[in-house]
Parts: sequence; C-alpha cells; structure tokens
Amino acid sequence: MRTGEPLPAIGDVLAALATGLWHWDTAAGLVTVDAEAARLLGLPAEPVTLTEVEARARLHPVDWNEITGVIPLAVAEGTLAEVRIRIMDEQGDILRVVRSRSKPSYDPERQAYELIGTLQEVTEPTPGTSAGRSAVTGDWRRSREAFLLDAGRALAEARSTAEVLRVAYGLSMPGFSPDGLVVFGAEGDRLTIIGQHGHEPGDMNPFSNMPLTTDYPAAEVARTGRAVYLSSPEEYKERYPVTWPLARPFGRRSWAFLPLTVAGRTMGAWMAAFAYPVAFTPDERAVLTTVARMLAQALTRAGAAESERELTEGLQRSMLPSLGPEIPGMRMAARYIPTGGGLQVGGDWYDMIALPSGRFALVVGDVQGHDVRAAGLMGQLRIALRAYASEGHRPDAVLSRASRFLHGITHDVRTDETAGEPADLRFATCVYAEVDPATGMLEIARAGHPDPAIRMADGTVMMRPTAGGLPLGIDPDADYPTTRFALGPGETMTLCTDGLIETGGHDMESGWGRLRAILEEHEDDPDLESLADALVQGVHGPSSHHTTGPLADRREDDIALVLLSRPLDGTVRPAVRRTLLSVAQDEPDRISEARQHLRELLHDWVSPEQTDAAVLLVSEMVTNVLVHTDADALLLAEAIGEPGTRRLRVEVTDAGDDLPHRRRPGELASSGRGLMLIELLADAWGVDPRGEGKSIWFELYESGDASEAESGDGSEAESGEASAGAA
Repeated sequence: MRTGEPLPAIGDVLAALATGLWHWDTAAGLVTVDAEAARLLGLPAEPVTLTEVEARARLHPVDWNEITGVIPLAVAEGTLAEVRIRIMDEQGDILRVVRSRSKPSYDPERQAYELIGTLQEVTEPTPGTSAGRSAVTGDWRRSREAFLLDAGRALAEARSTAEVLRVAYGLSMPGFSPDGLVVFGAEGDRLTIIGQHGHEPGDMNPFSNMPLTTDYPAAEVARTGRAVYLSSPEEYKERYPVTWPLARPFGRRSWAFLPLTVAGRTMGAWMAAFAYPVAFTPDERAVLTTVARMLAQALTRAGAAESERELTEGLQRSMLPSLGPEIPGMRMAARYIPTGGGLQVGGDWYDMIALPSGRFALVVGDVQGHDVRAAGLMGQLRIALRAYASEGHRPDAVLSRASRFLHGITHDVRTDETAGEPADLRFATCVYAEVDPATGMLEIARAGHPDPAIRMADGTVMMRPTAGGLPLGIDPDADYPTTRFALGPGETMTLCTDGLIETGGHDMESGWGRLRAILEEHEDDPDLESLADALVQGVHGPSSHHTTGPLADRREDDIALVLLSRPLDGTVRPAVRRTLLSVAQDEPDRISEARQHLRELLHDWVSPEQTDAAVLLVSEMVTNVLVHTDADALLLAEAIGEPGTRRLRVEVTDAGDDLPHRRRPGELASSGRGLMLIELLADAWGVDPRGEGKSIWFELYESGDASEAESGDGSEAESGEASAGAA
C-alpha cells in the first residue's frame, strides 16, 4: 500500500490477521460472528447469528463461567475483558484455544451487557511454565479455584479482626504472591491503617491518618471505590508523583489497590505490593478482586462480632455484681458462663445483697429465653429484688413482690401498634437465701428453681429439698413458703441455674448425678475457686464429652453458679453427716421425698438391709404424725462416726402432746404396727416428751451390733420402751 492511499477496511485487516469479530447482546440473547470468528468456533466460515445456547455449546463450560465472571469485573473497572477460551467440537474434544478481547458496557435501563470483541487463535502454553502463568486454562486455573475455596473458608472462620488479618497475610496466591499487605480503613475524611504485613514497625506511619483527598492510591480507592493497578514504578511515579517518594524506599515493583466494599459501601482499601513486576491480567485481577470482597465481608463480620462482644460483656459486667467484701465466717465463689449461643448474655444472673439486719442474701435466677428481652427483664428483676430485700422484707415477701412486679411488666396493656402481635409473656425461676453468717442459719424461698445441694463435712453431697412456689411472673398472688436449716461447719451449699445441670443432653436426675460426682471427688478447697472451676469444666471442658446425658438434644444454656461454704472452726473435720426436713400436714407427697433423702444420706452405708429398714421406719414415723396428729413433722437424721462403725440417729418431732401407744394389732388391722416395727428393726429407740410436743427416735449401728453403742444408748432405749408402754 502506497503512502496516501486509503486504509483497507477493518474486516479485511482482521481477516488478514486471522482475527474474528463478534458481537453479544445479553438482552436479546444473541451472538453475531463474522466468517473468521465462525471458523474459529468450528462452524462454516460465513457470518452467522447464534443464540447464547448455541454459542455456549461451542465453548468449554468452565471458560463460559470465566467469561460471565470477567464481564462485570471489566465494567466495574472500566477495562477490557480478556480471557482464553477452549473451543469444543460435538464430541467434546478441544479444537483450539482462542483469546477473546472485548469492551463490555452495561445498560441500566435494559439491565443488560453489550460486548464487541475479537477472537484470535493462540498456542496453549505448557502447564507449569512461566509462559503458562497468566493463562486462564491449565494448572493455574485449578490452583486458583482451590486457593479461592481455601481462602473463603479460612476468612469465614475468622472470629476477630486480628484473625482476619492473620489469614489474609498467610494467603499464598497461585502464580503470584505479594510480599507486602496493608488494610486501610476510612474514618470520616481520614485514611487509617487497620493492619499490615511485610513492613517494619513504624514504616507505615506516613500513610496513617492521611486525608482522603491526598494523591495516594489507597486514598483514591477509598474515595471512589475503583481499583488501582500499578504494574511498574514508572507508572506509580507518573500517576502519583506526590506520594511516590513515600513508596519508593520499599523497593516494590508492582502494586494493586482494591476497594473493600460491602453492601455497596466502600469501607476502606486493600494494598497488595509485589517485589517483581506483575502485568495484572484479567485473571490476576479477578483473583485479587475476589479476595478483596471476601476480606471486606470477613472484616465486617469480625467488626460486628467484636462490637457485639464488647456490648454484651459490658452489659454482663454491669448486671452481674462482684461478691463484695469477705463475710466473716463464710466463703463464697461465683461464676457466670454465657453458653447459649447468639448474645453473650441472657436471662441468668446471681447477686449478693447486704441486708439491714446485718445478714446478707444470695440470689440465683433465670429469666425465660436467651435474647435481648430476657437480658433486659433480668436487669429489671434483679434491681427489683435488691430493692425489696434492702427494705428488710423476709424471703417469702421478697419473692411475692418480685413475682407481682414481673407479672406487671410482662402483661402490659396492649397498644394499638401491638394489638395484633402475640404477647411475649415471660417467667423467671429464682432461689433466694437469707444467710446469718454468725450461726450459719439459712432461710430459703424458692420459685420454680432447682433445689440447693449441700456438700457435707465428710464430702457427701445431697440435694436439700426446700419448699417452693410457682416461677415468678405467672401468678401475681403466688405464695412462697420458706425453709430454714443451718449450714454446718465444713459444709458447702451449691446454688445454680438449670444450665449447669442439663447442658450436654442431661435431664435433672442425670445432670445432678454428674455434678454430685464432681463435688464428692473434689478435694477440699478453702477459697472454693477451684471447685467452681471444676464444676464448669465438668460441663464444658474436655471431660464433658465423656459425660453426655441420655437426651438427644445437646443444646447448651447459660450458667449461673454460687458456692457458699462455712469453714471448720478447727483443723479436725467432724465425722458427722446431718440432714433436716419438714413435712407439713398438707404435704403428704413429701413423705416419698423424705425416704429418698434418707437414702441419699446413707448412699455408702455398708448394709443395704439396714438402709431399707431405716427408710421404712422413717416412712412409718412421719406418716403416723400426719395421720394421728394435727401437727407438722420435722425429720432430723444424723450419721456419726467413721465408715463401717457409724451410728445413725433419726428423730421425728411434732407439736402434738399425745404420746404413741404400743399395741398388738390383729391380722387385719390397718394401723398400730409402727412401734412394733421400730422395736423389731432398730438397735435402740425411744420417745422423748418435749416442752411442746414430743420426739420419737431410733438408732441403727452400722456394724449391726447394739453392744457397740454407748452405754447410755441402752438405757435410753429401755426408758423409751417403758414410757411407750406406760402410754
């Protein structure tokens, strides 16, 4: 072609270069190709218009997905879309590999892409070689896909900002890996540094707190939300001459600055710097962009989780008190463990309240649910309980007022806005114990809460049945009877919520069995702290995996735990095991509770026959009080001595003045057998008149030999029998 002659047509030039031309309109779903492009696609060499399905059938499926992923990226960055495509025949064999270059545009009204591009056959590079590093196909693609899967999983599992940054710094990108990373944040009109890797401490100080208007790539990315790729120092110096002197000392050869965007908002920028030149092909840009998106989402999740943890931990600290100053003659330990998932604070709580009388109160409670409302109700109820207790009310009055208060705030009058919504009614369980530190006397009221457990001086653990009423908030007029008993020297009381008992698939029975084993096996600890840790570890520590319960439901619940101990006065631990239980006239069902209580007291008694005899006698004695008098029965049982030579003494006291009569019932008599059974089964027994009422007692000796009893026991038995006969 001579100078001055007109240029040949574009189609002729492309044909001479074996380059095909194609046009794709995603709205119409049509792909138009010229003759050369049709030949490259394995079709007759003539212009043709194909549907998307027909065009897709000529391409490798992975490469089609590559095209659909590169197009939005190229539109977002305003660059060319360049990919390598494997052309397939009808049998699925690869005919050739072509390079596609196109300029995509997006029409927001039609919500469609339009592309005009070229196709040119290329030689497929050998996998693993440097020439094949920038190829879309081959080993590089498989490595990239595996890398993105691993990176996504690792970033998704990161729980904090520090963990996200550690994961990002440890990523090894296929074919190219940066040696310097910086995560920038945007606060107001300033650029901040969230984290960095590959730089010495203080190296990044000049870039911190930089105005977003600065002529710096990260500032521009944070300001505009568009990525910046710099393939060489010359390009960096040309585009950003002001800040190039700050970047030059690091000796890097290429840089990528990508926006950290979540839900359409740019929260910062991510810089990946390379010690060698990088061309930033569309494939490499796609990898970097994908990592930047995952990194932005991971940082957002971690930031939200940290904010939630900070909020809930602050809420927990404000709602859960310290146990305050030491109480003379008492030791205490407490734990609160949020384990129910979601919020790290729920409806469980504990409290210690100083009372006007000089005593103090311990409270452990659980508001139904594990959500914001449960936490709010817990805070309100805790304040109400403190107020009622500080006014000097007795335990039953404190819980009655608290129940009325909770019922009032959960049964509010419905407003017009909430008239159609279901009522969110809540209740709470609670145990309230008033403690006299001078005597160890406890007065306990219970509202649907688990009974306390007592670890006795010899290490035996028993449930301590206490009177109780409905959970708080159900009935505003509910009554809460109280139970009084003394915490003896060397004894420890455990108050807890049901999370400590039932976590791990346990019901109340199996859960208490697990806790009882921990309490009994644990060595004595004066400050109770290691015992509290052992109870929590037994539920949530490694050992808890070997103590799962019978239920299929393994859901966890929050835990509130308080331990109260009355230390020994001397250095010798008394070999006394004692329990006290009252049975009212209107509580005949508690007779079975008394039998079970005595079995627990004698759980390690040598002779099972003696245990059965003691349980039978207790049942007879308590039943006789309820049947033949109008008074309540008070059961006191003591096991004294060392295992193998212990003495069991059981007393049942009532306020009736009528002494029992020993009779000889006939074969069909339904009563009159109680004293006969005592005489047959007990080693010693008697009836002692009191100032008000009487006490019937019996003794069993673990050796089974009454002669081993003290000499006074025999005389007591004789005097008891005589008095019974005289009666």
